[in-house]
Amino acid sequence: MAYDLDKGAHSVYSLYYHFIQVVKYRKKVFTNDAIVDFLKMKAREIADTFNVDILDMECDKDYFHMLFKSTPILNIPQFINAIKTITSREIQRKFPEIKKDLWKGKFWSPSYFLATSGQVTLDVLKGYVDSQEVKRHENV
Repeated sequence: MAYDLDKGAHSVYSLYYHFIQVVKYRKKVFTNDAIVDFLKMKAREIADTFNVDILDMECDKDYFHMLFKSTPILNIPQFINAIKTITSREIQRKFPEIKKDLWKGKFWSPSYFLATSGQVTLDVLKGYVDSQEVKRHENV
């Protein structure tokens, strides 16, 4: 089996992650494609500043999945905190009508899911994440 490896000055690595973030109280805020597109754009901007490569990202009505790869020096809690803080602030700023769906202006649940993913299952995970967009459109 051949791995797709990344290289640093003194390391060779293959670090893939599956991240899921839920909207607080499972509020259904991702029913508007403009909001979903804006979330994706902001997340990619943030990822670029952390040298993170987002491989795939999709939403259902009340959460999003992100598959990403990173270097071994990524401060994962800092990256996730930046994703949550900046996307919450910027989505509420650009789409102020969303505030009526939130409780006390809280956008994201404080908890999240994060799992490492070997390359063996990456295609399966990508297929799963891609299927989330289909589910979101079916439920509208």
